[in-house]
Amino acid sequence: MGLVVKKFGGTSVGTSERIQEVAQTVKASREAGDDVVVVVSAMSGETNRLLELAEALHPNPPGREVDVLLSTGEQVTIALLTMALQQIDCPACCYTGAQVRILTDSAFSRARILDIDAEPLREDLHQGRVVVVAGFQGVDEDGAITTLGRGGSDTTAVALAAALEADECQIYTDVDGVYTTDPRVVPEARRLDRITADEMLELSSLGSKVLQIRAVEFAGKYGVPLRVLSSFEAGPGTLITYEEEGMEKPLISGIAFNRDEAKVSIIGVPDTPGIAAKILGAVSEANIEVDMIIQNISQQGLTDFTFTVHKRDYQATLDLVRENAEKLGARQVFGDDKIAKVSLVGVGMRSHAGVANTMFRSLSDEGINIQMISTSEIKISVVLEEKYLELGVRALHKAFELDVQPVPELEEEASES
Repeated sequence: MGLVVKKFGGTSVGTSERIQEVAQTVKASREAGDDVVVVVSAMSGETNRLLELAEALHPNPPGREVDVLLSTGEQVTIALLTMALQQIDCPACCYTGAQVRILTDSAFSRARILDIDAEPLREDLHQGRVVVVAGFQGVDEDGAITTLGRGGSDTTAVALAAALEADECQIYTDVDGVYTTDPRVVPEARRLDRITADEMLELSSLGSKVLQIRAVEFAGKYGVPLRVLSSFEAGPGTLITYEEEGMEKPLISGIAFNRDEAKVSIIGVPDTPGIAAKILGAVSEANIEVDMIIQNISQQGLTDFTFTVHKRDYQATLDLVRENAEKLGARQVFGDDKIAKVSLVGVGMRSHAGVANTMFRSLSDEGINIQMISTSEIKISVVLEEKYLELGVRALHKAFELDVQPVPELEEEASES
């Protein structure tokens, strides 16, 4: 293939036996002719263990020292994997994020990558070595160790693939690809051979846990081909591509859902210019992110305003809005944290009508009421009662025939001729 970057998460390197299996996978790729860079996470459970140690000593541990502590998890893994590779006669060397000089900003625990010095890695690859790099971490301009936040090893892998102009970045996980929806909810869910970057970005942002959203954004920015593979069984995985031309364009590629939603409604506020800014300004100042927003048509000079936030921010948001209710001139404020969001995603929506109608009819047939609706060019999201989530997902999966393997367009044309 050429140059590939392989990323292995915590469950993939969770034991010495698993690390040995990863080493065999890497060696096989190297013997097939690939130059290989490996990015690894800390062993499963290690990051949480380190956080618990920190919190036992300090109720609010300083970010700089927390990042120093957490970065050691990946440092253990790179050393062990490099030893395992050398033991099976596969030349290898390892680097921490600081040694590679993965330059980041200074936002501890959520740093963003600014630059990468890839030349030392190129030299090792030229010498025939596998390069093993610690994910999740970097270093700022002052030399302080930084970490990239949860899932940051995916971002490290994609950033290295971009810097090295790799042919492919392969993310090994505990699933064998991207599915039409969560197989735990819909057993008939089907693995996708390919999916566009736009679709994957939507799925990640809407609740799919397969890939970290920042990694998908980074890959899109630099055009890095991504492939999701299983650490536990061989298979082609799912290719995330940035080229839609020549691709089969199914109407719907997948269904994402999110149980971590809550909504807040403000009833009977004056329908005057700037009312939305007054409502959401206080929420924004509290560093609370708002997702879906609906404002009703004005009646008798009054309107209703509803928005959703993450469930962890629900009570704080409700308290904040209630505090400002009198100032806003609102008649009533109430909320609901027993909701869920279900989203259809597919590039085929760009050229097909009737998706919304099919979605709404399918949910209606199951007696499911839609509380909120949000759309974009390639997605439709609805909010419904949480207790109907799984029923709704199954109904939509069936309505859009996502369990049916699509017939390639070329084969259809051949059968017509």
